[in-house]
Parts: sequence; structure tokens; C-alpha cells
Amino acid sequence: MKAMVVREFGGPENFELAEIPTPEVKSGHVLVRIAATSVNTVDTMIRQMGKELPISPDLPAVLGMDFAGVVEEVGENVAGFAVGDEVYGCAGGLCDLQGTLAEYMVADARLIARKPNNLSMREAAALPLVGITAYEGLKRAGVAKGQQVLVHGGSGGVGHVALQLARHFGADVYSTGGGEAQLKLIESLGAKPINYKTETVADYVAEHTSGAGFDLVFDSVGGANMANSFEAAALNGQIASTVSMVELDLSVAHFKGLSLHVVFMLIPMIHDHGREEHGRILNALAKIAEAGELKPVLDDTNYSLAEIGKAHARLESGQAMGKVVVEV
Repeated sequence: MKAMVVREFGGPENFELAEIPTPEVKSGHVLVRIAATSVNTVDTMIRQMGKELPISPDLPAVLGMDFAGVVEEVGENVAGFAVGDEVYGCAGGLCDLQGTLAEYMVADARLIARKPNNLSMREAAALPLVGITAYEGLKRAGVAKGQQVLVHGGSGGVGHVALQLARHFGADVYSTGGGEAQLKLIESLGAKPINYKTETVADYVAEHTSGAGFDLVFDSVGGANMANSFEAAALNGQIASTVSMVELDLSVAHFKGLSLHVVFMLIPMIHDHGREEHGRILNALAKIAEAGELKPVLDDTNYSLAEIGKAHARLESGQAMGKVVVEV
């Protein structure tokens, strides 16, 4: 089969087209013919940093985590999937798991679900990693109807899904963005946009919550922005963070009685721990999408498998609006 292979970690030019053996299906897995994949920040980090990241695969490597495609063969001890099913998931591209930048992959059946029937292959391929991350974070933080929820980075990959899911769960949703295009996207998705470049945290907390703070803050920006999340949260509020690798004074969190939920959605793939939960979440996301309450935003680009280097460069440029998708 054709695949884009990395033989040396580094820049986006390091991908090369190669012919490699088509993987053989095994127990508990399905063979999927991949139709589309999307690029996530973690994909670019693995390509750049290599073994500095403990999750990086050995070389030569086929990267890529998200996919949508069609089941070609079903292994033993697999229930619920049949040849011809359209499926999607986040199931490879790290450790010893072959990635999605290939015509075929063998995917653990616990990590996948049937594709939402109203989404294209491109749209479905954009959803798994960001969708699971957003869903897990909101649920762990106890999202509920009537809450005031703030999403930091609501025009980003995880953020734009988080604000749609928060609305689905009945919350009153607000989201920060930094430019006119970002703010328009946030508003189009049903959240009240906040320009973090012109409004201080104190300003928008006062305006939107009468100074009480937000019940739940979903922080997809993380790092130093965590301090803004603490400031924006209500007493006994909930913080869900996807980027928590930061040294930070927890005094504000202490005196407000905040709860912090750190989401690292790759744990099931890395440690083979609770993989069936990813399949369950993907099924839930499919139902929400089919109800018309979740639709991934795609960047206005179209790349082929051989152009994966350009797709990585596009994401790294910071100019992409929505998910960068590659057709296989």
C-alpha cells in the first residue's frame, strides 16, 4: 500500500511517499481503508520532536491519528462492525500503532465507531481527537443545563467543538477569540464572543456574570492562560484544561475552591487503558452530530496524501481556520 513515511524526525519536508506492506488484521481489530485523515498539533509535535516525546513511534514511522474510512476486513473477537461499515476514530500514529497516513490501517475496534451519517468523510476525519477531548473535559467538569460556560480558544480545533457540545448540554456559552474572523466563527457556532485582546478577564466576568464568574471554564489554550481561567471561574467552579504543562501559583484556585480536570485523551492508546470509553464517546458524538448539534469546521484547503507536508505546514502557520484535512 502507499503511505507517507517519516524516516527522520524534523521538518514537514521529511515526509516521503513509500510502498509498505498492507497490515494484516488481528483479533479485536478491523482493517480500514482510509478515506481521509486530519492533522492535529500533537502530530506536528511528534514529527518535530521525535524521541524527545515519549509517545513518538520508532523510525521509519507512519504518523497520523484521526481517520474516517471503510471497514475492509473484521478480525476475530470483534462485535458490532461488518465489512463495508463507514467508521471513524483516533487509533494510531504513536508508540507502536501505525498511523493514518496510509491507504490502510489496522484499528483496535474499541477505539472506533460508525461515522455520523450526515457528515462527509472529510468532516468525520476532523472530529475524533478534538471531539473526544472536548466531550471528556466537559463531562468530567460536570457540564449541566443552565450553567454559564466559558471556552478559551473557541475557534481552535478542540475549542470549536467544546462550545458546540456545551450548547448541546444546555449551557449558556461564551468564548474567547483574538481576531475578527475568530470572533465571527465563535458567534456563528452559537457562543457569545469575547475579544481577549481588548477585554480584560475582570471586564468580561463583570459584563457577562455580574462579577460572579463562570460555572465552568474549558481551557483549550492552557499554559500561562490557566491563570486567566482561575480568575474567570466562579467560587467552587470547575476548570477543564487540555494543556496543563505549566508551573503556576495555585493560590487563586485555593481561595476560590476550584476543581481542575486535566484531559489527556491519548492515555487509552498509549497505555491500553479504557479504550472502550473512546468508542462510547465517538458513538455519542455521532448521535449529537446526526441531531444537527455538532459540525466540525474545516479549513478552506484540500490536501492529498502526498501533500501531507503542506498540511502540516498549514497547521503550524497559525493561519488555518478549523481542522486541516487530508484526503487519502
